[in-house]
Amino acid sequence: MTVFRITRAVTLPADEVWRRVTDWPAHGARVPLTAVSVLTPGPTRVGTVFVARTGMGRAGFDDPMKVVLWTPPEAGRGEGARPGCCRLVKQGRAITGWAKIEVHPQGAGAVVVWAEELTIRLLPRLLDPLVARVGRLVFGRVLDGLLGKSRVHAGADIRQ
Repeated sequence: MTVFRITRAVTLPADEVWRRVTDWPAHGARVPLTAVSVLTPGPTRVGTVFVARTGMGRAGFDDPMKVVLWTPPEAGRGEGARPGCCRLVKQGRAITGWAKIEVHPQGAGAVVVWAEELTIRLLPRLLDPLVARVGRLVFGRVLDGLLGKSRVHAGADIRQ
């Protein structure tokens, strides 16, 4: 089992950030050899199920996920607005664990916090640090792609 966390400060308002980071098919477009299919009718809510299929042809694996917490950010901007939180449970044979995506309104923008716990079956725990590094890299690129050029520079003040 490995746990990693990614944080991004952006200039977009929280509701737009939420829309982007919970667009499940768009996640698949950002991960090589991966497509995401939503299996339940929209809109996304508690109980929504989707599958990330990674691979080519028959060589690959499914990463099914279920939304178990869905609280969009409160409309509006500023420090008084309620943050959004989405928690996913990974229900696959190859990968288990959870992911939690939070969107915190901050001034005219927002801060995204993505935390994930992964267990990759048949992979020795000795490789957990490597899995965490790869996870931060891959999902950091996913976030960066979803958020576009709205990122605040690395030295930005991020309060949570």
